[in-house]
Amino acid sequence: MKVSIIITTYNAEEWLRKVLIGFSVQSVDDFEIVIADDGSTSKTKDIIDSFSSKFKHPIVHVWHEDDGFQKSKILNRAILKSSSDYLLFTDGDCIPRKDFVEVHLNNKEEGYFLSGGYFKLPMFISEAISAEDILNQNCFQIAWLKKHGLKVSFKLTKLTHSRLFAGFMNWLTPTKRSWNGHNSSGFKKDILAVNGFNHQMKYGGLDRELGERLFNLGLLSKQIRYSAICLHLDHKRGYSSPEIWNTNNAIRAYNKKHKVIKIEEGIDSL
Repeated sequence: MKVSIIITTYNAEEWLRKVLIGFSVQSVDDFEIVIADDGSTSKTKDIIDSFSSKFKHPIVHVWHEDDGFQKSKILNRAILKSSSDYLLFTDGDCIPRKDFVEVHLNNKEEGYFLSGGYFKLPMFISEAISAEDILNQNCFQIAWLKKHGLKVSFKLTKLTHSRLFAGFMNWLTPTKRSWNGHNSSGFKKDILAVNGFNHQMKYGGLDRELGERLFNLGLLSKQIRYSAICLHLDHKRGYSSPEIWNTNNAIRAYNKKHKVIKIEEGIDSL
């Protein structure tokens, strides 16, 4: 298969259902979905099972017991269970546009990882999106979003369908080409070379830290934030704190200063 898509989730069944509907109507179908489940209840498994016949390849459900925020560990377990040599990472609250996977595959290149973004929605629109809206792609139309109460802003340019304009904006944007867990992809061998995600990292910057070690490995990155489009559904963030951010920032600063490539507490320590 061309790519394994690793989707993180934790007790967000309705959001995951919408995301899986989005992947069920992709313009390419030769991909594997791997659910990195950080300890959800059986309700999440029920959602996954209900999609078992919707994809060309079986969905792989990677789960461990709930022990607080352990996203790095479940991502590393999912990497080990993936079957493709190319990995696309996203979250269980990001609905992909129908060309999402195709854009990643068209832009993949040895020596690079791809850096995408998302279009963030307020809660009332996140809840308003129906299965039909995803199947017919209405929710990716600016007119539909405005009709449902979204305020007009420059950020709406992210939803462009023009490849020429998207390419220009990818070049123009000052946003860094970082590894973003909701929308990034790279070769499995490169991720294994840096020992995957850092188990010392909790919420806040763990994805960026992986990308920084990939840079230390010698990789470059490509900006695709205006090409690979996904809608971010709103949710609470009860797992964030200033103390955790301070710890994570200190780890990132150390690894940057010392050009760390392979961390100790990663895939090899599972």
